[in-house]
Amino acid sequence: MSRLPATLPPSRPRVTEAKVFGSVKLGSFWVEYPSGLVDLTRSSPLSPDKNLCHGPQKEAGHLDIDVDGDRTIRVDPKQSVIVIIDMQNFFLHPELRTHPTGLACVDPLLKVVPVLRKAGSRIIWLNWGLTPTELQTIPPSLSRSFSRNKSGGFGSDIGGTWGDLLMRGTRNAELYGPLQEMYLEGKELGTDVWMHKNRMGGLWGPGTALQVYLQEEGIKTLFFSGVNTDQCVLGTMVDAYFTGYDVIVVKDTTATGSPEGGLENVLHNSRGSYGFVTDTERIVQAK
Repeated sequence: MSRLPATLPPSRPRVTEAKVFGSVKLGSFWVEYPSGLVDLTRSSPLSPDKNLCHGPQKEAGHLDIDVDGDRTIRVDPKQSVIVIIDMQNFFLHPELRTHPTGLACVDPLLKVVPVLRKAGSRIIWLNWGLTPTELQTIPPSLSRSFSRNKSGGFGSDIGGTWGDLLMRGTRNAELYGPLQEMYLEGKELGTDVWMHKNRMGGLWGPGTALQVYLQEEGIKTLFFSGVNTDQCVLGTMVDAYFTGYDVIVVKDTTATGSPEGGLENVLHNSRGSYGFVTDTERIVQAK
C-alpha cells in the first residue's frame, strides 16, 4: 500500500489552466489562474476561454495581496474583515503574564489596521467578555483550563485594579495599551466593532454576535490576528473555514505561548488547507 510522504511539498503547483472551486450557481466560488492569482471576490465567473492566464482585469477597489506558496489573492475589502482576537490585558500586559511574542504583534497591527480601514474593510475586535449569567454556562473543561496558578478562574478577582477575570467592563478585559485607543478611534469612525465571546471560538453556538454580523454585512473574507494562535484564534478560524468563509492568517500579527510547533502547525495547515497566509507588509503593499 502506498503512503503519503512524511512531509508535504512546500507549496502546491500552480494550475495549468484556469480552474473554478466551489459553485458559481450558488455564488460561492473562487477562480485560480496559471499566473498564481486566486480570485476570492466571487465577482468574475470563469471566462469560457480557459486559456486565460492572468485573470480578469481587477475591479476598482479590489486588492491583490501576495501570500505564501507563490500565490496572489484578490479580495474585495468591502466584503472583508480582520478579526483580531483576545489582544487583551489579561493575555498581554506584563503585570499579568509574560508574552513577548504576543506583544510583538502590537506594532504590526497598529500599521495594518489603518490600511484596511482606508481600503473599506471592517475591523472586528473579538474578545472574552463574560456576564454573570454566562459564568453559569461555562463547561467544566473550559472552567478548569482557566483555573491555574492559584487563580480562581473566570469571574474571580485577580487583584489590584484589574477586576474579575475576563468579565465585561473590567480592566483586564480591555485591549492592551495602544490597541484600546485604536479601537476607540475606529468606533468613532464607524469602522471598528467590539464583540464578546464566551468560548475559545467566536463562531461557536447559535447566533453569536460574530455569526450575525458576518451574515448581515455580507462578509466573505476573514483575515485573522491575535492570541493565542493555536487556541482561540484557531478555534474561530476553523469554524469560519467549516462555515465557508475565506480564511487568511496575518502571520506577524498572531502568536502563542505554546511550545515550539504550536504556531508553525497552524500556519502550515492554513497554507495547505484552511486558506492562505500573508503578513502586514504584503497587505500594506497591496494594490
